[in-house]
Amino acid sequence: MRSRKSLKAEQAPLMWDTPGLVAGVDEAGRGPLAGPVVAAAVILDDLHPIKGLGDSKVISPRRRERLYDEILAKALCCSIAEASVEEIDRLNILQATMLAMRRAVEGLRLKPAKVLVDGNRLPTLNVLAEAIVRGDALVPAISAASILAKVYRDRLCQHLHQEFPQYGFAMHKGYGTAEHLAALREHGACLHHRRSFSPVAGVLG
Repeated sequence: MRSRKSLKAEQAPLMWDTPGLVAGVDEAGRGPLAGPVVAAAVILDDLHPIKGLGDSKVISPRRRERLYDEILAKALCCSIAEASVEEIDRLNILQATMLAMRRAVEGLRLKPAKVLVDGNRLPTLNVLAEAIVRGDALVPAISAASILAKVYRDRLCQHLHQEFPQYGFAMHKGYGTAEHLAALREHGACLHHRRSFSPVAGVLG
């Protein structure tokens, strides 16, 4: 007959390694001066593995685009969500990022038993969650989420470029490059710029 002590020892890891579906979560767009911050949540299908997943920042744009379509086709479920420029300015970029991540998880068609989030911060969730530093390079589900968020936001910046070509959003994706800062000084800020970010505030002030 097993002792209570040994039974507790066997059960303890279950608190951390909860069986069931695991979702990976990552974001794109914390640093830019314009546009929303985007988060994605992905539950991969073990029966349909995807080759070549990794940190979206080190994968070529063409490869990211192919992986984006493959993830949408093969994953059990995916969800992409945003926090708007207005929410970024009202809440601050960290809290807006957490909001986008929570929206992405809540948008999943299937509820995960555990959520793995890239980085060292966790959004408020009603499910067990763990933050993993460099998770986008270590955990396939987080890598997939990283790719979805990155490609989605890059495509969004293409649309912003069509609306406001003078800023060059298609090239710099909203980041504070020398060209973008020069365009801000020449044209001022548009409605997609984050007014709480100092380079934009400086132009407006």
